[in-house]
Amino acid sequence: MQAKGGKDQLSTVQAKQDIACCAEKFPELVCRAISAQFLDDSRIAMFELCLDEGGLVKTVEERHYCLVPSDQISAADREAYRRRA
Repeated sequence: MQAKGGKDQLSTVQAKQDIACCAEKFPELVCRAISAQFLDDSRIAMFELCLDEGGLVKTVEERHYCLVPSDQISAADREAYRRRA
């Protein structure tokens, strides 16, 4: 997991190192490299990364979230989240 905020940017070199470290330390597990970029005061972009066959870092999935106080999350929202696979 790497996270950056402000003017700092996510690093492909760091992602490669993180994936290599996971492969070395935990060879029996599947590495799911996650990166987060704080976009402003309330938004965050999260990425799942992998290495392609040529060793280049690729984005598997990208999602954007808005951070809100817990009292703004309804019971219906929590239940919908709980039911997700």
